[in-house]
Amino acid sequence: MISINFLLDIAIILLSTKALGLITKKVHMPQVVGALLAGIIFGPAMLNLVHETEFISNLSELGVIVLMFAAGIETDIKELKKCGKASFIIALIGVIVPLLGGYIVASVYTGDWGISNLASPAFLRNVFIGVILTATSVSITVETLQELGKLKTSSGTAIMGAAVIDDIMGIVILTIITGTADSNVNLAVVLLKIAAFFVFAGICGFIFYKAFNWLCITQGQKRRIPIMAFVFCLLLAFISEEWFGVADITGAYAAGIVLANTIHSKYISQKFEVVSYMLLSPIFFAAVGLKITVTSMDKNMIIFTGVLLLVAVLTKVIGCGLGAKMCGYSKDESLKIGIGMISRGEVALIVANKGASVGLMEDKFFAPIILIVIITTLVTPILLKIVYSKKNYKHNEPTGIAI
Repeated sequence: MISINFLLDIAIILLSTKALGLITKKVHMPQVVGALLAGIIFGPAMLNLVHETEFISNLSELGVIVLMFAAGIETDIKELKKCGKASFIIALIGVIVPLLGGYIVASVYTGDWGISNLASPAFLRNVFIGVILTATSVSITVETLQELGKLKTSSGTAIMGAAVIDDIMGIVILTIITGTADSNVNLAVVLLKIAAFFVFAGICGFIFYKAFNWLCITQGQKRRIPIMAFVFCLLLAFISEEWFGVADITGAYAAGIVLANTIHSKYISQKFEVVSYMLLSPIFFAAVGLKITVTSMDKNMIIFTGVLLLVAVLTKVIGCGLGAKMCGYSKDESLKIGIGMISRGEVALIVANKGASVGLMEDKFFAPIILIVIITTLVTPILLKIVYSKKNYKHNEPTGIAI
């Protein structure tokens, strides 16, 4: 007889994530923080009422696929083009600096730099900590800038564009690292597979885009439209991992981008928001919290967490700020852009979860990563309000040098 304990687990997860999400929202924090806390409080770290089972793990994987698919649908391609090369440079340096910073911190902590063999597990695990730090979750920044009325300023537009490119770069790096986790895999082959996947996704995406728009015109806003979109997402996610060795979330994100400019993209997004909000997202975020154990936070790990947090904040401010400065933004604007990219949010959790599934990150590192997500999510709006409320701020910001 099949155990029905999963029903109780899901009930506890949904109720606790919602309750704590509302509490965090009351104190002007993102509800994702509450969902993470729910997993920590009701998981092995504290009350020990819910555990990570295979069923919850599978639902969590589906949840992250839906999250990445939704992120792809919400990608504003026109906004991305508007920022152009400046956003690319900001994102590029904003990825390289945290990547190096995370690798150095992890290498010092483990005592093994792994430089002698770039395909060694030690090197890849250290690099993966850096990969997590490259992530940027711009949602909290967008909410703050909208509240301040600064979203459409040049610095606000640059943050938006750089965050999108940042995510794409992060996914590509994640795919490379996860692809080389197997010692029998050749790096050149991995890169070739990645290139082949994007060619395949581009061709399939173009065909599906045309067919899907025709379907939308002939069928209208019917329930079969989101179902077809979800089928495309799942197929591309499966093909990316099974055929090309590319992370399934990359396929899901690519599927979302394909559908971003279709006729009923907003309609599809609304339908997926319901599915994600009611079931999949709470389970994913809670499942991340379930991985945390109190025994993993010893003295050395606490020091590691503090150093990694400092590096996480400074590398984004310095990296993205330097990129903005190179593109002609003023010192004040560059600081705003750098601060706007600090928040890691759900993107870092998605990357961390994926790395853990392929053996690139030990469970003991989940507590530091979650603390970094929570703290960077909290400090970003505070710092943004400070830098945007300076008396010398001018409403009409210069737009940087066109490069």
